[in-house]
Amino acid sequence: MSGRIPRSFIDDLLARTDIVELIDGFVPLKRAGKNHQACCPFHSEKSPSFTVSQEKQFYHCFGCGAHGNAISFLMEYERLEFPEAVEELARYHHVEVPREQTAFSNAKPYIPANKLEDDFNLMEKVSRYFEKQLKDNTQSAKAIDYLKSRGLSGEIVKAYNIGYAPAQWDAILNAFGQSQPVQQQLLDLKLITENSQHKRYDFFRDRIMFPIRDKRGRVIGFGGRVMGDDTPKYLNSPETRIFHKGSELYGFYQARQQHRKLQRVLVVEGYMDVVALAQFGITYAVAALGTATTPEHIQMLLRSTPEIVCCYDGDRAGREAAWRAMNNALPHLKDGTQMRFLFLPDGEDPDTMVRKIGKEAFEDLLQDKAVPLSKFLFDNLLQRHSVATTEGKASLKAEAEPLISQIPGEYQQQMLMEVLSKHTGEYEKHRAQVAAKESNNQSQIAKVGYSRPNKPSFSPGRMMLRLLLDNPKLASECKDVTPEATQQLRVGNLDMLIDMMRLCIHSPHYSTAQVLEHYRDHPNYKALGKLLSWEHAVSDETMATVYRDSFNRLINQHLQGRMEELLSKARQGNITNDEKKELMLLSKANQ
Repeated sequence: MSGRIPRSFIDDLLARTDIVELIDGFVPLKRAGKNHQACCPFHSEKSPSFTVSQEKQFYHCFGCGAHGNAISFLMEYERLEFPEAVEELARYHHVEVPREQTAFSNAKPYIPANKLEDDFNLMEKVSRYFEKQLKDNTQSAKAIDYLKSRGLSGEIVKAYNIGYAPAQWDAILNAFGQSQPVQQQLLDLKLITENSQHKRYDFFRDRIMFPIRDKRGRVIGFGGRVMGDDTPKYLNSPETRIFHKGSELYGFYQARQQHRKLQRVLVVEGYMDVVALAQFGITYAVAALGTATTPEHIQMLLRSTPEIVCCYDGDRAGREAAWRAMNNALPHLKDGTQMRFLFLPDGEDPDTMVRKIGKEAFEDLLQDKAVPLSKFLFDNLLQRHSVATTEGKASLKAEAEPLISQIPGEYQQQMLMEVLSKHTGEYEKHRAQVAAKESNNQSQIAKVGYSRPNKPSFSPGRMMLRLLLDNPKLASECKDVTPEATQQLRVGNLDMLIDMMRLCIHSPHYSTAQVLEHYRDHPNYKALGKLLSWEHAVSDETMATVYRDSFNRLINQHLQGRMEELLSKARQGNITNDEKKELMLLSKANQ
């Protein structure tokens, strides 16, 4: 069945969740007053600015601005889409996710949690089967000899659960496919395949098997390597309902298990590179699964580490792969993160290199020889554009500026633009523009009287919104403040406030997290999250009073505006008798 997840179920799921307990399972939290805090898991920092409120069921980072409820956290931390995050939270509570019927025939099929669990269980059983075949199968001697010839120890083979797929056509089919439903599951997971005559047989045969695990350690696919000269050298599981190669990295689960905080991740090209490096104590290497390094890979890595080093061959193909990886990384490079590139000598790969020079010398290479993204970028651009001519400088600028502008990190972008200006001979002009911009920013800050740029301006309507987010019960408890009365006021756009008042009156039991979740797809969702992160000096005891006072201020603003409108009409001679009476009443009330 496919369809939308009912709103009532999402509300119930958030009501069941203690966000402190949930986040503490990923990021150890420490109590700080009535809240909890930690160093932010979404950007690199030395002192904690990530705060979790048990009362509001809400988290916020004062460093990078990340904020949200339990579902938002799972989406950001585990890099999940909204439905997947809801399903993950449902599994956390051991409940099933219901779905509403939908009229859209092209909706993505819904896969029940128990079916996915069956898939993961079967993949784990197959992985163990391959491991057992490596030890016990009479045909596996050549596989063992091959692993020994590559210098892999028994310990590292066991640590990465490396196995062997027997050479016969139906080993997996016979071992697991006794029933038609399981055969279909094996077919769906691409462990067996079917030809045009509907004959079924094993997908992997006579190969060294590397199980691929997701971030939670579940086997989602396999990589199979030949031991001779057959092709393809590596055969990866095709895409399935649990395996999407552009979103996964081999060795990432093991790297996170080895390091509570990954200071660096090394991206290499092959499974064997990852395993060999791990054997030498370099336990932070990962490999793409037969694809280039994708934007999804970059996002996943930068959520776990401030530094990515991509290790490629030094030939043309290696440098082209590095250029693609750099292009995919640019939109995700915030200040505090960095990407570098290490190009190995011809004929070398990380596996051979670490065996030749050892761990310490290899890590020295990473530290001393890996090229920063800035240098790699301009080295490539300057090969294509000659700055000896005006035309060359113009073409350099035309290609470089769109690339640099993708970088969200303000300081990184500024520094790269400075390097570009030096190459184009516009350094002084660039510095003057930067100085003018900074001066203008300071003037604007002084003009509006801000001592802190992020300090909010609590207008009456904004204060009412802020208090409703803190305490949704205010809307039903303050019966003299109604959405209908608010709707009559002409003091700017109060649509968001009126809508939230109605929501909170209808659902007075809502928590802050549930109110916020209701507006996830609303254009003002981010603004609400930002508003919620701002502190105010209103105590719990005075919230109702301040809420009513803010409403009264809105009324006063409305009446003042109406009076000015009528005075303008009177000056122009367009005022009616009824409007004259209204103006007199307003004037008396204003005295």
